[in-house]
Amino acid sequence: MLALIINKQKSGPLINRHPWVFSRALKTLPDNLKPGTHVRLTDEDGFFLASGYFSSYSQIAVRIWSYDEHEEIDNDFFIKRIRRADEIRKKYIENNGTDSYRLINGENDFLPGLIVDKYGKYLVIQCHTRGIEFWKDSIVKALVETIKPAGIYERSDMTSRRVEGLVNQSGLLYGSIPDLITIKENGFKFLADVKQGQKTGFYLDQRDKRQALLKYAMDQSVLNCFSYTGGFSVYALAGGAQRVVSVDASAPALELAKENIKLNNLDIGRCEFVSDDVKKYLKNVSSETFNLIILDPPAFIKDRRKKKEGMTGYRGINEMALRILPEKGLLVTCSCSAHLSLQDFRFLLVEAGGRTRKALRFLETYTHGIDHTELAPFIEGEYLKCFILTV
Repeated sequence: MLALIINKQKSGPLINRHPWVFSRALKTLPDNLKPGTHVRLTDEDGFFLASGYFSSYSQIAVRIWSYDEHEEIDNDFFIKRIRRADEIRKKYIENNGTDSYRLINGENDFLPGLIVDKYGKYLVIQCHTRGIEFWKDSIVKALVETIKPAGIYERSDMTSRRVEGLVNQSGLLYGSIPDLITIKENGFKFLADVKQGQKTGFYLDQRDKRQALLKYAMDQSVLNCFSYTGGFSVYALAGGAQRVVSVDASAPALELAKENIKLNNLDIGRCEFVSDDVKKYLKNVSSETFNLIILDPPAFIKDRRKKKEGMTGYRGINEMALRILPEKGLLVTCSCSAHLSLQDFRFLLVEAGGRTRKALRFLETYTHGIDHTELAPFIEGEYLKCFILTV
């Protein structure tokens, strides 16, 4: 196994279990290393620190997946990683009412660059890095042996792969996958389009936020912006909302939202579905039309260099929502931008409140769910944040 030496003054993050090793932390880096190559990391005295796979010659040189000096990277290695992750989800999430969740959350489950989402008896995987893609066949084999799914589908079609110089890949890897999968979440049913839908087919990371919405929805007139396939809309109706308007730019997503309302035997007569740009829609809505608004937009900041521009976007849609809301109105507002911190998100909401001359009171704050575990030192892995507030 290739051994790489960490500069003494750069060993702190690795000792503290940060899962990335940057190229500047290495004393030397040999030429012609293939991404995915298993490497051993030591300090300058030869003391073992960790092992991982070579990632690239750019910033992140090595991604860590083990702190056991004697651990071999074989089929048993991947089985052990998957079982460890599966135990957490089965213990804290899976039950008669919930059968879908994130099974592997990349670095946070010690398989850096890999995402595996479970949809009932099916799995969807994403390989975010060239290094983890090198091990894809071994990972699929271990998933089949450990989880025993009816099918595994790949959705490695993220824009982040371009940074790695990878082409997008989607398709069946094992078994069979239906066009739509019926999943269970907190006792509700949803249709997930894992082949053509956004992300891996459904926003599994909003499970706990949707559950929280139930207690706020009674007798409310609800506007669900960026509604996608109606996850929040289903919960709002189930919570007793008088009216729910779902707005999304995707007409096919709204058609699936309608099916999800019917699937849960909810009154579709209390629903409206609008295929439109959310910003355009908000500009044309008269004030006090709604008393509960949900903002769950896509990431406005995909690049650190565009943080200021993205913050302007978040501030703008929240300001538009606040202008509509009456006194005692409720706002559920989310951001999935990793480059926007919780503190920055709160500050721009303060600014939006100031511009609309409305005082905001936070009722609840949410970040990642149990299935989206986060390693303590891996701040870069933080992305989701959600505030529920009242005017």
